[in-house]
Amino acid sequence: MHRWLLPLALLLPAPLAAAIAPGLPAPMPDRSVLAPDAETQWVPFEMTPGNQIRFRMTIDGRAATALLDTGFNRTVISRRWATAAQLRVVHGGAAAAIGGTVAMGVVDGRTLVIGGLTRTGDRLGVIDLPADATGGSDAIDAVIGGDVLRQYALDIDFAQRRFRLLPSGRLPFAGSSAPLTVSDRAGLYISEVRVGGARLRSMIVDTGDGGTVAVSADAWATIGGPRAPTTTTISYGVAGPVQSDFTVLPELAVGDATLRQAETMIEASGGFSARMGASGRIGAGLLQRFRVLLDPGAGRMVLAATAATDRAPLRSTSGLLLGAEQNRLRVLHVMRGSPAAAGGWKPGEEICGIDGAPVSAGYRSDPIAMWPAGNPGRVVRLRLCGGTTRALTLAKFY
Repeated sequence: MHRWLLPLALLLPAPLAAAIAPGLPAPMPDRSVLAPDAETQWVPFEMTPGNQIRFRMTIDGRAATALLDTGFNRTVISRRWATAAQLRVVHGGAAAAIGGTVAMGVVDGRTLVIGGLTRTGDRLGVIDLPADATGGSDAIDAVIGGDVLRQYALDIDFAQRRFRLLPSGRLPFAGSSAPLTVSDRAGLYISEVRVGGARLRSMIVDTGDGGTVAVSADAWATIGGPRAPTTTTISYGVAGPVQSDFTVLPELAVGDATLRQAETMIEASGGFSARMGASGRIGAGLLQRFRVLLDPGAGRMVLAATAATDRAPLRSTSGLLLGAEQNRLRVLHVMRGSPAAAGGWKPGEEICGIDGAPVSAGYRSDPIAMWPAGNPGRVVRLRLCGGTTRALTLAKFY
């Protein structure tokens, strides 16, 4: 089955939706109703180029495109959508996000409908939601956060690209279990992982993070055993880009579930996880290798193995992390120690041709887009948009 994460690693490596820290006023009293047939009301979704869950819902009866994001502790709408709906937005201060801080507005009294859930009286945050936070060019209207989700069991069926909200305590399938709580400090979903003999007890479970696992600099220092070689990557949140070290861990465990070949970002000292008092984050790159039930009310996350569970991640052999822009590719980042770094490639350079073929508007879905993770030893001829051509020999480097 096609997994967006694979070509994604060659375009926008694990772009992140931001996780919002405390910054909004306390929510207004809401009236939430879960329909008696909610179990049958699956919500279809697609994975964004940034590997996030994007779906359709309504806000005050108006259609909206949203991300399902347990890494937000408050539900927010975009300033663009609020303006189009002629909503009165009042100042709401600022909130911490991956990449920095973002200005926040507030609107009161909205009605949300998501599958079998109708929720009225909500106070929503209002922030700028740039399209590049999803790794593509399509803007989103809303991010549905933990304030809406955490009183329910959230069943995410990645294989069928659908999710549903169930009463807390329901267990619709069997699988491996891990603890799941909501943090007192930030209202975020919290679980734990074990890696290299270390137990990282405060891991944010963030469905809006397109990556597999991120760990704080302090948590990384506690992990024992042989060290895998590291390189660098770049990720994007609503507050902007962040560069991190990057590696592939041979194995990690989430509760009773084991994941092999786990792509891992290592945050710089003082990064988002540390600011939230957490050891790191579990992202959609890990979750989508299972069927997932998130039920903090029952204290559990359930992971059921699927055909994708033991599928090895696709590794870059070029070191070029690229963004597709109509008829060209733009270099976003050059990975440390890579063939591209040895060849002097720089961020901002643009590629218009690959092995004699032009970059087309349909590049993302074209098999040619897999070249940055081609077989080691392959020589790829890349035509820059200025007319010169460079040869790049692919190699394994991390």
